[in-house]
Amino acid sequence: MPKLTKRNTDYSKWYNELVVSAGLAENSGVRGCMVIKPYGFAIWERMQQRMDQMFKDTGHQNAYFPLFIPQSYFSKEASHVEGFAKECAVVTHYRLKQDANDNIIVDETAKLEEPLIVRPTSETIIWDTYRKWVQSYRDLPILVNQWCNVVRWELRTRLFLRTAEFLWQEGHTAHATREEAVHEAETMLRVYTDFVQDFLRIPVIQGTKTDSERFAGAEETYCIEALMQDGKALQAGTSHFLGQNFAKAFDVKYATNHGKEEYVWATSWGTSTRMMGALIMTHSDDAGLVLPPDLAPTQVVIIPIYRSKEDLQTIQTYVESITLELKKEGIRYEFDDRDTHKPGWKFSEYELKGIPIRLAIGMKDIEKNAVELARRDTLSKERVPRTNLISHIQSELKQMDHDLYERVLQFRKQNTTRTTDNEDFKEQIENGGFIYDDWDCIQKKNATTKHNTKAITRCII
Repeated sequence: MPKLTKRNTDYSKWYNELVVSAGLAENSGVRGCMVIKPYGFAIWERMQQRMDQMFKDTGHQNAYFPLFIPQSYFSKEASHVEGFAKECAVVTHYRLKQDANDNIIVDETAKLEEPLIVRPTSETIIWDTYRKWVQSYRDLPILVNQWCNVVRWELRTRLFLRTAEFLWQEGHTAHATREEAVHEAETMLRVYTDFVQDFLRIPVIQGTKTDSERFAGAEETYCIEALMQDGKALQAGTSHFLGQNFAKAFDVKYATNHGKEEYVWATSWGTSTRMMGALIMTHSDDAGLVLPPDLAPTQVVIIPIYRSKEDLQTIQTYVESITLELKKEGIRYEFDDRDTHKPGWKFSEYELKGIPIRLAIGMKDIEKNAVELARRDTLSKERVPRTNLISHIQSELKQMDHDLYERVLQFRKQNTTRTTDNEDFKEQIENGGFIYDDWDCIQKKNATTKHNTKAITRCII
């Protein structure tokens, strides 16, 4: 197995090597786009399934809207189009043809009457649709989410963190009152917070964005921010109160119970495969990926240690009862009895992939009726009696889940400071981490230090 670059040597290189070596994703033949490999997609699926259930538990339903958006739709909400104009991919023709040299070229006679924008986000196409759905207060609220891909034409890309095309979910809701819409936006921020902290085991800070960092077309943007191991912040989810901007742009009105016409109030909220990047940069180490047990597609891997086929058959028989008990307890496992790789290679492979617990079983272990258990987060090993193996695994998974969160929380505390003056601010920014300050003081510092330090106000709490 390849050895990764050390984090303290080149953090960016370590990250890129880990994503590829662990079989999560790789660059594609399309510049800026990625291929998410089966193991990486299995992790994303578990994230998706958990979030999807949380959305449905709060009353939302899934739907799907077109990938292509007429260019004219973007012109209806000025601040929205300004925010995305430089990132849009545009379709202008609908047919190809062969030239005289048999090259495939665009058929210049097949130009679209109106260019289509490849979806960078769906507010415009969805609010054009809501105009047909909403007539009366009885049609509200609309609580809809969609799982899809989007395209934002990034020039500088990085697997999972910033790619031209990525996967995400986007919620779009419509409400009768401002209060309902604000409550929805705040509720979904709490859903994201619970998901990231309880499932990904990443502590976050909740707050609102500054005017300059606010989502294009929103009146308020709520966010959660996490601190990565390199001392930099990563936005893990956003929820937006859109006011009546999109309702007015697309003429979405409803009749109140008193017969009066009012514009609808709106929210949107989203998270993406960027969370895969957050997961990697928060928990992983120089040996590879580290996964929270509840998230891991495989929680326990069992590796037989043998010299002959007879030994392997004996171990396979011994393992049968273990796997039956693991399955009964709902613990996701894999028994790797491939004869194409040696145990040492497998150990390195599963460390790289971040499998929470590894069991190694040889003939001597069977004689002693015990198993060697290794924890991925601490890389510690111990011999566990077969009689209480399953309960011990459950205990270790629970302890690992707790320890991962506490370790990250302590790291954040150790790398969180308050600033006192401009020189102190510059030094702290260079060291990385979160810096707290009063908003008025931050605005003054921004005027003199932001250009030099590239500091960004992450959120107001």
